[in-house]
Amino acid sequence: MKALRSHAVGGPETLTLDELESPVPGPGQVRLKVKACSINFPDVLIIQDMYQFKPERPFAPGGEASGIVDAVGIDVTEWNVGDRVIASTGHGALSEEILVDAARLWPLPEGVSFETGAALILTYGTNMHGLLDRGKLKAGDTLLVLGAAGGVGLSAVELGKAYGARVVAAVSSEEKAEAVRAAGADEVVVYPRAPLDKDQSKALAEAFKAACGPGGANVVYDIIGGDYSEPAVRSIAWEGRFCVVGFTAGIARLPLNLTLLKSCDVAGVFWGAFAAREPQANAAHIAKLFELLKEHKINPRISATFPLERGGEAIQMLADRKAIGKVVVTMGD
Repeated sequence: MKALRSHAVGGPETLTLDELESPVPGPGQVRLKVKACSINFPDVLIIQDMYQFKPERPFAPGGEASGIVDAVGIDVTEWNVGDRVIASTGHGALSEEILVDAARLWPLPEGVSFETGAALILTYGTNMHGLLDRGKLKAGDTLLVLGAAGGVGLSAVELGKAYGARVVAAVSSEEKAEAVRAAGADEVVVYPRAPLDKDQSKALAEAFKAACGPGGANVVYDIIGGDYSEPAVRSIAWEGRFCVVGFTAGIARLPLNLTLLKSCDVAGVFWGAFAAREPQANAAHIAKLFELLKEHKINPRISATFPLERGGEAIQMLADRKAIGKVVVTMGD
């Protein structure tokens, strides 16, 4: 079987397509014949040793996948060969076959494609935790999403609407603005490319305030950080919640006096740790996601697909911030 692996620290161009023996499942494991692997921003970071987890090399990136159970460990009773499943892998899914702990699988809902299944758990799971547990989002709230056109951003827009919020989506281009409007955004702010000078930062804060309305944003969902975080905090409501989700534009430095003046909370969103520490709560979120998918209240937008041998291009697309929605790598039969 083939796997696209990292042998040295570097960008997507350093990945190599390796031929390997099929892995044998041990106790509590299944072997998954991967059909699709969704690419996420952690895949950009993990091959550069910039992510929270640093796997021993060589390793394949790829944190979520869908496919067919191909073999099971001797003590696995809840899954059978031939089952169609979604897998949360952390890394390793840019492979034709991968071993996965049985507890990290979910059944792929009937009628859902492998591509859609692979694009579901990490982004929507992150946002169920981020919006509901950390952001305390409720119906009638105003939600400001920064970086709203990426995989995490678009799913946050969808979930915000599904839970009755008024959604303001902030994006970097008119093309991305069209995508977030199609996902249900009520208002859109197109921000300039960083770095932002003082006047640009002030103008962006005013644009956020105008879009959010006189009450401000009850929840700011910051996926990008960098120079965009401070203007967003300036538009937050009294006792609002500022959710720190990601840093695609760099790690922000917030003037903490703003949190005092707004009496707002700053909440970190680390879905991977939450899922590991509170598996029952995470499972309840995932079950709800499947309900929302069945009700057509969410639907992952897949803007590009690549074959395994071009998986590095898929990762580069995210690194260049060119992706709208999800990017998926598919495996041949």
